[in-house]
Amino acid sequence: MAAGGTYIAYKVEQAQQYTSDRFSAIKDFTSELFDKTGDVFKGLGGDKSNSGDGSGGGGGSGGSEDAAALGATAAAVGLSSDEESDSIVGDDEDTEEDEETLIDQDDDEPPDLENDETTDDMLNLTRQMIEIRNILSAVDPQSETLKLPSIVVIGSQSSGKSSVLEAIVGQEFLPKGSNMVTRRPIELTLVNSPDSASEVAEFPALKMFNLTDFTQVQKTLFDLNMAVPASECISNDPIQITVRSPRVPDLSLVDLPGYIQVEAADQPTELKQKIRSLCNRYLEAPNIILAISAADVDLANSSALRAAKLADPLGERTLGVITKLDLVEPEKARAILLNRKYPLKMGYVGVITRAPDSGKSSGGGLFGRKRITGYQAYVAQQNFEYQFLKDNKEAFIGTITGSRNLKKKLMKVLEKSMSASLRPTHLAIQQELEETAYQFKVEFNDRSLTPQMYLANNIDLLKVAIKELSQKFSRNELKALLKNELDQKVLDLLAERYWNKPFDLKGDVYASTEPDLRELSQLSSVEEESYWHKKLDLATSSLTKLGVGRLSTSMLAEAIVTEINNIVDKTQLANHPMAKKAVEDAAKSVLKSKYYSTADQVENCIKPYKYEVEIEDREWNASRDSAVNLIKEELRQCENVYSALKKSVGGRKLQQIVTYLEKLNGERKTEIDSDSNETLGFSKTLIERGKYAIFLKERQKLLKMRYSFVKNSKKCKSKDNKYQCPEIFMDAVSSKLTSTAILFLNVELLSDFYYNFPRKLDEEFFGNLSKEQMESFAKEDPKIKKHIELQERKDLLEDAMRKIEGILAFQRQKIEDRPNSTWW
Repeated sequence: MAAGGTYIAYKVEQAQQYTSDRFSAIKDFTSELFDKTGDVFKGLGGDKSNSGDGSGGGGGSGGSEDAAALGATAAAVGLSSDEESDSIVGDDEDTEEDEETLIDQDDDEPPDLENDETTDDMLNLTRQMIEIRNILSAVDPQSETLKLPSIVVIGSQSSGKSSVLEAIVGQEFLPKGSNMVTRRPIELTLVNSPDSASEVAEFPALKMFNLTDFTQVQKTLFDLNMAVPASECISNDPIQITVRSPRVPDLSLVDLPGYIQVEAADQPTELKQKIRSLCNRYLEAPNIILAISAADVDLANSSALRAAKLADPLGERTLGVITKLDLVEPEKARAILLNRKYPLKMGYVGVITRAPDSGKSSGGGLFGRKRITGYQAYVAQQNFEYQFLKDNKEAFIGTITGSRNLKKKLMKVLEKSMSASLRPTHLAIQQELEETAYQFKVEFNDRSLTPQMYLANNIDLLKVAIKELSQKFSRNELKALLKNELDQKVLDLLAERYWNKPFDLKGDVYASTEPDLRELSQLSSVEEESYWHKKLDLATSSLTKLGVGRLSTSMLAEAIVTEINNIVDKTQLANHPMAKKAVEDAAKSVLKSKYYSTADQVENCIKPYKYEVEIEDREWNASRDSAVNLIKEELRQCENVYSALKKSVGGRKLQQIVTYLEKLNGERKTEIDSDSNETLGFSKTLIERGKYAIFLKERQKLLKMRYSFVKNSKKCKSKDNKYQCPEIFMDAVSSKLTSTAILFLNVELLSDFYYNFPRKLDEEFFGNLSKEQMESFAKEDPKIKKHIELQERKDLLEDAMRKIEGILAFQRQKIEDRPNSTWW
């Protein structure tokens, strides 16, 4: 008793000193305020005694004059803050004044709560249990066994449900509107952060963090709710939001759509039932029900109490909250809080969640007044609630009132409920963990796998394959590819300049490709060489000036990309379209960085061949063998095409068409009579195929003749007879172009690609992909998805098990330290 008396005297002395300091500060700001409050401070020198609860009334004597003076002083401070806010909006001192105006009611607790101490250990315990609840929700949101309680807030649309939540948080953040704006459950997690400078909101599912502007938070919640189509009005998909603040307790709350009595004309007829179904799902045990009812509405008509009674018939999990106490007589409000007609074991708490003028404007001047919002509205609410309850202190004796006491009550209730669920939840987690661990061992042999590991493993395999490709696809393979590409160009030029017969397949039956075309058979015995010299020079110039730099570089780039795609198709990356495209884009990006410089280098190095090409005997002999093989291959393909055409049309039919066309050719007709076509039964398509057959037959004759000449003629054994053997000379030129181009392609493009491509892969997959993108990538494969999800489930359960075992150990330690103490 002596110690208690000393402590009380010490606290009163502190309060006296504090109020004296505040009085001096207020006196400096305004003398008018001194006139209003000076009489109050005259009583500060009197005797001191225990004070009652500032928000819910005190027990015993109901408080002393000193306590009344202290309350009046605090109210005066609130007034000074309001008057100061009439000045320039946005002053940095406004926030400090607002924080100082908030009434500290710790010394005015009601009798029911004066023994409830929320120690640091208890705060830490509640926070850990909320963390466990979040972990279990991540494991299985629909599980009925892996579940710790939350506080579910229900009420009608006009009961002040949103205002209660905002009073707990200390900020306006819930969506407002004339129509139904709460269309989805809002799962609100409050985290007490003593080191935080202010409130910070987070939307984990949206990856939005560190939001300090609660106007933006309110807009985000509004948009998320309005995303639900008006035809549905209600969605079961919850919105998850976390608020960290030094002024909030550790709580887990769920805000549900308000109950309605009658559907509006623009709302679906089943809306009322859909709201009840959604709320009933959240009202199931072990959740705590926070039933919000307005004081000016008969409790018999309370939708919240009616729903709570159905979910909790004995009233063991329901805490009643009566809002708008200031709208009824204090005696009537007290009767509601103490009613026995609708008993709840947790009782009722009375609050005033909005000051009468909080929705009005503050400030003055020529340009009107500004509406009080945010933390200022919270301060105004707290001050008005304090003053109202203080003025009617006697009327609320024996009741629990005030927003601060509601917070403490919620903390205590949630802690008790979570503690009661602790051991059953521990057993459920243990059983679920054993089952998950067994399944993980059977299906995946306890092999650890994460999205990052899966991605890294596949990229490493791809890098190994790239290294093997660098050994297989090098200079010789590149030379073969480019030579084959140039061989096709050579064949095209030879056909254009030497092998084509004067037969037009698209227009007239008979037409010349060159006016003075001479028979190719004259090439071996011609004496006048100027014509054939010019023809070969033109063919050679066309080959050297066709853009070998761009051609060879493009060919190499396409070949590399094709090889990379072939490698990817042999790995698990083939199951991931996004990854496959990313690999291809990475390859193209590396090649593009050197494409133009390489093409220019190749073009510069072959520039001398555009003017003169010198061939050595060794090169001529090698090109002779190559030309023979080239003509032989062209002849084979020509025969294969003719055979396929003959098979598709029919040998006899094709012969009839060819005979008919040759007859017309002999008569020098320039067009075919349609009537004769119909008489013979030849369609336009058959005529075209007949023309193509004649072309192939003529090409076969020419190729056989040139094959025999190049292979057997003595003239083709010497480079001096290049005009009689253009096939050999053209092949020699293409070989020179190939050898020269390969030198730069290998150094400038191929080697650079093998060096930079693995690094580009790391940048593309590990530098640019987020953790979520990696997870999405890995889960594209159903088997890998199952592996990762099972391991994630196992890891989460192990984490929850460690935390819950830590709490149980803490519980045992407390019991050992204080054998006679009570553990909730």
